[in-house]
Amino acid sequence: MALGLDSGRRLSESTASFINNCSCVATSMTTEESNTALVVVGNPIIEGHLKRVLHKRGWSIDVCGDGDSAVDRYVQLRPALVFIALDIPTLDGHVAALEMREADSSARIVFVTSHGRKTIAEDAAYSSGAVGVLVTPITDSQVGEAWSDWHGTIPEAPGLSDLDALYPVLEDPEPEPPAFPMMPGLPPLPDTTPDDPTNVELPSASTASVADFKPQKKRSKVRWLVRLTVLFLLTGGSLGAAHYLGLVDLNGLIEEFRSTISSLFN
Repeated sequence: MALGLDSGRRLSESTASFINNCSCVATSMTTEESNTALVVVGNPIIEGHLKRVLHKRGWSIDVCGDGDSAVDRYVQLRPALVFIALDIPTLDGHVAALEMREADSSARIVFVTSHGRKTIAEDAAYSSGAVGVLVTPITDSQVGEAWSDWHGTIPEAPGLSDLDALYPVLEDPEPEPPAFPMMPGLPPLPDTTPDDPTNVELPSASTASVADFKPQKKRSKVRWLVRLTVLFLLTGGSLGAAHYLGLVDLNGLIEEFRSTISSLFN
């Protein structure tokens, strides 16, 4: 009986200790919630490095390709960690992180950036109350050193007060200029087609131009050249025949012709 009373006393003390430690109840999460990370970096190589490092710690990742989908996915999934880059499609990483903090003040966000953009990422981390900045290339030791900080106290997000100012201002489109009035149409051209095409007068032969007779002149010249050539051949043939028959001495005639030519030039 004494043993039963003593056991009941110890059970009551342990129950009271659990109830008094209310912080354990408030921050407790299911295994699925505590081991899921949302990755929004827009780079397959960095996604692969994060997947490898987190899988070693027993975590799973959910990958999103743009800022708008990442915000919707965060509200649906409520992951324990968010790894996000600044340059992502549809919505800037800084604005997407602020929207996650606006939807859930306990969102733990880590900005992933290169060395060249580390300062900009640190400013965005301060504005959105991120728990850290992860500089690429990602290594196991780098994640191990920052792991406890990522699960520590979540900073305030001062950028939430300026969230509306971060969105681009859409200006009203300029009014289109008034359309010019239509120009009046040109009057139709006068109809020059004769009523009866069969009555069209053709130019007579007497009114033909001089150019019409040029081919005829060319033919006349050719005809005279042919005649002169034939005459020359007939004359030469006759003289040759006469010289052959002994009727005409061509040698004497040629010598006389030469002497005549020489006397003219001398």
